[in-house]
Amino acid sequence: MKDLKSQRTTPLDMSREEFRKVGYMLIDRISEFYETIGTKPVTTGETSTSLQKFLGTSPLPANGSSAETIMSNAVDLLFNHSLFNGHPRFLGYITSSPMPIGALADLLGAAVNPNVGANILSPMATEIEKQTIQWLSEFIGVPGYGGLLVSGGNMANFTGFLAARNAKASKTVKEQGMNNERLIVYCCKSTHAWIEKAAIFFGIGTKNIRWIEQDNFGKMRLDLLERTIVEDRKNGGAPFMIVGTAGDVSTGAVDDLKSIGVICKKYDLWFHVDGAYGMPAAVLPELKNVFEGIEEADSIALDPHKWLYCPLEAGCTLVRDTKTLVDAYSTHPVYYNFDQDKDQALNYYEYGFQNSRGFRALKVWAALQQVGRVGYTKMIREDIDLSKLFFRLADEHPELEAVTQHLSITTLRYVPSDFLSEVKDREAYLNSLNEKLLNRLQKNGEVFLSNAVVDGKYCLRGCIVNFRTTEKDIEAIIEIIVKEGAQLHREQTNKM
Repeated sequence: MKDLKSQRTTPLDMSREEFRKVGYMLIDRISEFYETIGTKPVTTGETSTSLQKFLGTSPLPANGSSAETIMSNAVDLLFNHSLFNGHPRFLGYITSSPMPIGALADLLGAAVNPNVGANILSPMATEIEKQTIQWLSEFIGVPGYGGLLVSGGNMANFTGFLAARNAKASKTVKEQGMNNERLIVYCCKSTHAWIEKAAIFFGIGTKNIRWIEQDNFGKMRLDLLERTIVEDRKNGGAPFMIVGTAGDVSTGAVDDLKSIGVICKKYDLWFHVDGAYGMPAAVLPELKNVFEGIEEADSIALDPHKWLYCPLEAGCTLVRDTKTLVDAYSTHPVYYNFDQDKDQALNYYEYGFQNSRGFRALKVWAALQQVGRVGYTKMIREDIDLSKLFFRLADEHPELEAVTQHLSITTLRYVPSDFLSEVKDREAYLNSLNEKLLNRLQKNGEVFLSNAVVDGKYCLRGCIVNFRTTEKDIEAIIEIIVKEGAQLHREQTNKM
């Protein structure tokens, strides 16, 4: 017990010299990785079984290994057997190319390890998150909104959804539950699947989601929206919330937010905007009319780890009135001693689902300072221009059909020039061909796209939230799609 009296030696601790040695090695390897990422395959396409062989099947070790050995092995495993969403030809889903300063910020944040749930546990981290929220609200054009950082789009939208339910349901909902109250939420048919999860988790029920049809521009049909609200009220329902989309995940379309805000005011409904992907584009002056109306939102979801290029995880919920968050989430168990500075301190556990919260804000805070409004405006505009180039090149190519282009998302499909006249169901064949093509592209390592189904057409989908992507990459991606599509078409026709 003598060692514990004045000092303690544990296998987890590292000397200053060892930490510097391992840290420098890691930084050197990461900096080389950033420098050469474009020369690597986007993904190896390896199977789970093959990857397990690199890890081996040994049981949990009884004795420890050196940090240098562990980290060197981890670098080799990750840099040689990963999908790289930082690769310039990664256009899949909505995962950005993460900026290097975010990796450094995460390292620093982990070193201090503040619990940003209570101010007393994270005094400076809390202030940094408050400033980050202030900057984000100013960035998208809703200065004065408050909120918090969360893990991603699902949680950002959930946070707003539950605040809405608490604000619009009966005052006894927290004590007595829904009490047969049939709350109804309205959203566009293209709304992300988080809405179904929220309806299940928070007692609304999926049958009380009203999926409103889209118009020819991918926007929610306002005539159907208002008509449905009126009908539901007549039938004893309790409409409480409309979800507007600012950049839907399939095509990037933005709803008529201004008109939705007017309808919400007319019927006293909560106005939530799912801008997890598209909201940062509101910084562009030329898109001001597209995002007009966001200042009427009661809550907004946006993800800095999407179009602000921050590493995962970094989502955000903004609200017009932070009291709505406190009313929904605040609890005061006897074992919390967090209210010494109650009039001034902000305890983030009262704003959302988590009590223990990591320091997500640091990387966002650092990125906003490194890039600034002008830098972000330039990068977001360039991403949109590259998406328009992608659409134009597809439209001009005889074997490609350009389908949609909104914000930085383009959808297209491969249509072979020697399309067989004897094929009975043309659309079924093209859908099958493009689905197989996508699967091949996702495995071959040259480019990574995702999919969208638009008006029954199975499409390839490229979302550019990548500061490394260039015009040459877009031109090369067009060639890769056509090359692989033609090869796959030949294989398919040989089987007929």
